[in-house]
Amino acid sequence: MKKKRPARLKRRLVRSYLTSTISIALVLFLVGMLSLLLLNADRLSDYVREHVGFTLVLNENVREAEVLRLQKILSATDYVKATKYVDKEEAAEQLTKELGEDFVGFLGFNPLFSSVDVKLNAAYMQADSLIILENNFLAHSQVKEVYYQRDLVRIINENVKRISLFLLVFSVLLLVIFSTLINNTIRIAIYSQRFIIHTMKLVGATRSFIRRPFILKNIGYGILGAFLANLGILALVFSYRQDFEGILDIQQLHTVGIVFVVVLGFGIFISWVSTYLSVNKYLRIRYDELFYS
Repeated sequence: MKKKRPARLKRRLVRSYLTSTISIALVLFLVGMLSLLLLNADRLSDYVREHVGFTLVLNENVREAEVLRLQKILSATDYVKATKYVDKEEAAEQLTKELGEDFVGFLGFNPLFSSVDVKLNAAYMQADSLIILENNFLAHSQVKEVYYQRDLVRIINENVKRISLFLLVFSVLLLVIFSTLINNTIRIAIYSQRFIIHTMKLVGATRSFIRRPFILKNIGYGILGAFLANLGILALVFSYRQDFEGILDIQQLHTVGIVFVVVLGFGIFISWVSTYLSVNKYLRIRYDELFYS
């Protein structure tokens, strides 16, 4: 029976340490994903803005060489990100798919015009800039008409500001929640050793001497949890890198490095603070209070 009891106690401690590490790792994983989102918030808003652009409707008899020249001129400007030529046959095919019927066969002719789709850089997707750009596009002899979704651009610009503010508030709230979760995990782990802390205090150990092993151990859990969390973030991001393309800039090593440092720093800091406060609590209270604290 004496041999079984230490073995059972050892298994219980291992399960406790394992549970603490996994809990910290899961919370730090969420911290890392939140950091990745915040670091790419501007890129996300740019991605949305740059997918709304102009459609330059071309004159009826514009030759292909003139269209290519127009595209080269536009691509050389600071405000154009990309251009795509859509001839009238391709436009008719696209509209036929959307309508679900062959309107060309019904009408007997193709009423559509060739066009150039223009995607702008995000910095120029503002109401005042778009008015100037519209006039610039109309100044080209190949262009008959300029079309873009004014209301959609206005809604996007308004919502980007609102979402940025919401994201900031939401991030602060999540960090408070994440800190509380890690703090509670560590407090529960230290609660099970409160009598050991009291015994060390009775034999004359100083407070710093008593705190040191607990702090070092829990910082170790924080580092291990951060390592597991960073592995999980890497696995998730690279598994879905094609879906994240254009939204999350995972190719820049400094972005990934910042996320890793944030996760590691957060894990170490919260582990240290939570352990320090929890151990101090049991250093202050009397022996009889340990049974219901």
